[in-house]
Amino acid sequence: MPMQERLASWIRPILYLGRNTISLIGVVLTTSGAISMLAYWVFEIILGGGAASSPYSGIIFFLALPSFFVIGLILIPIGVILRRRQLAARGELPSVFPKFDLRDPFIQRSAELVTIATILNFMILTVASYRATEYMDSVNFCGQTCHTVMDPEYTAYLDSPHARVECVQCHIGPGAGWFVRSKVSGLRQVYAVTFHTYHRPIPTPVKYLRPARETCEQCHWPQRYEGDKVLVRTKYSEDEQNTALTTVLVLKIGGHTWQGGVGIHGRHLDTKAPITYVSTDEQRETIPQVTHLGADGKLVVYQSTDSKPTAQELARGDHRTMDCVDCHNRPTHAFQLPDHALDLAMSQGQISTDLPYIKKKALEVLKADYPDRATAAQKIPAAISEFYRSSYPNVYSQHRDQVDIAAEKVKAIYLRNIFPEMKITWGTHASNLGHMDSNGCFRCHDGSHTSADGQTIPNDCSTCHNILAMDEKNPKILSDLGIK
Repeated sequence: MPMQERLASWIRPILYLGRNTISLIGVVLTTSGAISMLAYWVFEIILGGGAASSPYSGIIFFLALPSFFVIGLILIPIGVILRRRQLAARGELPSVFPKFDLRDPFIQRSAELVTIATILNFMILTVASYRATEYMDSVNFCGQTCHTVMDPEYTAYLDSPHARVECVQCHIGPGAGWFVRSKVSGLRQVYAVTFHTYHRPIPTPVKYLRPARETCEQCHWPQRYEGDKVLVRTKYSEDEQNTALTTVLVLKIGGHTWQGGVGIHGRHLDTKAPITYVSTDEQRETIPQVTHLGADGKLVVYQSTDSKPTAQELARGDHRTMDCVDCHNRPTHAFQLPDHALDLAMSQGQISTDLPYIKKKALEVLKADYPDRATAAQKIPAAISEFYRSSYPNVYSQHRDQVDIAAEKVKAIYLRNIFPEMKITWGTHASNLGHMDSNGCFRCHDGSHTSADGQTIPNDCSTCHNILAMDEKNPKILSDLGIK
């Protein structure tokens, strides 16, 4: 059969059967969706590109319109198939469809338009798919689309060391496998948000988080950390003078050094002598067993004398090789405690230490119960202003600006960390980094993890740090180091 006749045999039934309501609706959806998307892309190019300014406009232009476009494409052949079945059921389906002449200029122009439209639709669908994927991987979409649900995590993210790192770089990482897995998980999350079945608060993704060696270590290289780190922390007393007490530590955070020394990262993340452990709770807080490859090449198993699970419980536990997130369990979405948040703000000069009892009063209003964030935002500044107006009228009249600035900063600390609608309050999400506010290091370094030959995981201070000053006023070591 000549090519012209073969082409005609394909086109004739489509033209005849395509005149139905469903196919016409599909044409309208596809055409309107294509025109709207093209117009928006041109608009973006003119204004300099970038993602949608609002997460909700992004849903319309990157998800809804492409969906209409695809639905329209699907409806066109569905209408043709249904029309054919209807005609066949009524016995009205012609055995030979009306002929047309391919040499007719009108038919030729129509064929050209169909060909161009098909190519254009393919290009639009390709670009739309890419833009939709790009949008769903954006920080805007992750943090702001599900506003109430993700507001705590998004707020913490914006105030973190990783604020310029996109969410997907840590939560998905490179490779197609985890990309597909994340999208499947996203469907469950959409269902949970739609029908309000999500947890309050959103749990830390301990169990299903990708291994840190495939995400964190794309940027960080723990084994290359060398040397020690001097840490200076100042806390303020709750007395009238807000007395400053400073602690100076030398943290042994290094990896393997050229001298053969080993620091915290080198010891805990040594690929040649890995540390494995078993936890018996979902948050990995209870660790009854730790295994380490000793210097002699033999495995040393440390059993906790405080936690004594049965053999069955131990077998069912989470068997894991230690990596970054076992200590840095909230490296980005970290929530502060009121004491530490105030100390940091005061040490940075954001809250004046000249205001009498500001630390004590700020702690009092931060720890008070408020029904919602809006009420807290109103009552916290008012309470601080009223305190100085009534108790220290001279301070209030002479340093009103400092009082107002302090009141606003205390309010900001509350709004940064407390989200009653998601049941997040002080200490809800504990950090395992250190041991002052949670068990942290003491999950293993508690002095109770002992091996069969009598070895014990050390818990003395000098294991991880040297204390140069502890809660001192103007410690001399700061002058000696040229820090103060």
